Amino acid sequence: MTKRPLILVTNDDGITAPGIRSLIRVMNSIGDVIVVAPDSPQSAMGHAITINNTLYCKKEHIDNGPQEEYSTSGTPADCVKLAVHELLDRKPDLCVSGINHGSNSSINVIYSGTMSAAIEAGMSEIPAIGFSLLNYNWDADFSAAESYIKTLCLKVLEKGLQKGIVLNVNVPNLAKKDIKGLKVCRQANANWVEKFDKRQSPMGRNYYWLTGEFINHDKGKDTDEWALKEGYISVVPVQFDLTAHQYLSELNNWDLNG
Repeated sequence: MTKRPLILVTNDDGITAPGIRSLIRVMNSIGDVIVVAPDSPQSAMGHAITINNTLYCKKEHIDNGPQEEYSTSGTPADCVKLAVHELLDRKPDLCVSGINHGSNSSINVIYSGTMSAAIEAGMSEIPAIGFSLLNYNWDADFSAAESYIKTLCLKVLEKGLQKGIVLNVNVPNLAKKDIKGLKVCRQANANWVEKFDKRQSPMGRNYYWLTGEFINHDKGKDTDEWALKEGYISVVPVQFDLTAHQYLSELNNWDLNG
């Protein structure tokens, strides 16, 4: 009998978020599932880890989830670290993070707790995928993405991923019949034009809300932003070696030693 794969499920929206419950249902049909996720929302935490506070971990049983399910007081990256080094007796065959409530396409990948959890798994040489749906509503419908998620996860379990690579997958907010399929893409050249809404508390203290507008500068038809706009699920291979290798030779031509 072939052993079922061990799948670690995590997220940044919290263990009770509808997105992760949807992802758990899909993973239960593929393998043996362990969930380690934040006990409260941790969106836009990036790759933060807890070093100056204690970490708490509590066994949970939510809906019809797996037998092993834990909430933690930490960040998404903390969740993966705890799972790999403390809670599991063997390395997972796959780590999936999400499904995030909202986009993690283009530059958003830098800020994403969802993707940072996947990257943390990738750093431990675990094949990893982050999933996001372009709908920020808590009661968003994740069902349209489920069959595509299952197909992609099965393919990653079969093929593996190159060392140092994780997948960033974003799903357009469309009915299943309107999704055209999956498209492998590059990250679009886009950014947030940010500003702060300055306000004052009743005690006279200034406070700020971060606001902004997302601007896509990239007209290419091979980007995640283009694919999502055209009704495709975007699949971007992400590397966590941040070295700009193409620029090394330029820097080596500088007289840095005076």
